[in-house]
Amino acid sequence: MSWQRGINLKSERELAIMRRAGRINALALLAAINVAEIGATTAKIDAAAAKVLENHAVKPAFLGYPGAYPFPAVTTISINEELVHGIPGDRKLQDGDIVSIDCGSILEGFVADSALTIGIGRISPEAQELIDTTMNALFIGIDQMQIGNRTGDISSAIQSFVEGKGFNVVREYTGHGVGRKMHEDPQVPNYGTAGKGVDLKPGMTIALEPMVLTGVKETRVQKDQWTVSSKDSGLTAHFEHTVAVTRNGPEILTTLDPDLDGPEAFRYNGYFVGRAQAAQE
Repeated sequence: MSWQRGINLKSERELAIMRRAGRINALALLAAINVAEIGATTAKIDAAAAKVLENHAVKPAFLGYPGAYPFPAVTTISINEELVHGIPGDRKLQDGDIVSIDCGSILEGFVADSALTIGIGRISPEAQELIDTTMNALFIGIDQMQIGNRTGDISSAIQSFVEGKGFNVVREYTGHGVGRKMHEDPQVPNYGTAGKGVDLKPGMTIALEPMVLTGVKETRVQKDQWTVSSKDSGLTAHFEHTVAVTRNGPEILTTLDPDLDGPEAFRYNGYFVGRAQAAQE
C-alpha cells in the first residue's frame, strides 16, 4: 500500500476543494446504493458510482491503485464476511446480504474517501445491530476530532463503544490521513489508548473508518489478493467519512448539500449530511 509520510495541514483553499470532492464522492455512493438490490451484480453497483464520477469529471481514486496488481474497479464492494477491498464483478446480491461500498475520488489533486454498509432485503437482527453500531462508532470517533485531543482519543472512543456492544474492531487496517494522497499520516487505528498518539491540529484531514466484526478480530486476504475477510467468516461492516479538524470542531467533508441535493441528502439515517445536522432538521 502506497503511504505518504508526514502530516500535511490543509489551507482553507485546499479544504474547499476537498469539500467539493467529498460531495461528488457522496453522490457516487448514493448512486451505488440506489441500484444495490436483490439480483443486482456488484459490477452494476460499481458502474453507477463510476458514472457519477465521470459526469463530474473527477478521477476515481481506487482504479489502478497499486497492490498485488492494480485495483481493477472504481469502488470496492464487500459482502457479508468480506470486510474491505472486495472487487466488483458478476456476483449477485441476495436477500439478507449486507454490503459495504467504498469509493474515492480525486478533484484538482485532492482525494475524498468515504464508505458505508447497507442491508439488502430483510437482514437479520444481528446484521442490523452490526450496521448501526459501526455507523454510530464513526460519529463517536468524529466527535473526538477536536483541537487539543490526540488520535488515541478517537481510537479509544471507537474501540470502547464497539466492544461495549459485543463486537470487535479490526487491527490490521486503520483510518488514515488523506489529501493529496489516498494514504497520508497519521494512521488512526480503531483501537487505542486515550491521551496517546498525534496531537490534532487545524487543517488535518483524516479518513476515519471503523471496521467492525461480529466474531474474532483477525482477518484473512482472499485468493484474489485484494478482498479482506473475517478469519472466522463472521459478518463485518465498514463506515467511513473524510473529516477535517477545524477551530470550530470536526467538519465532515464527504457529505451532500441539502440545498443542492434535497431530500436525498437525508437518506440513510443522516449519513450523507452528518448525523448532527440530520438531527437538527
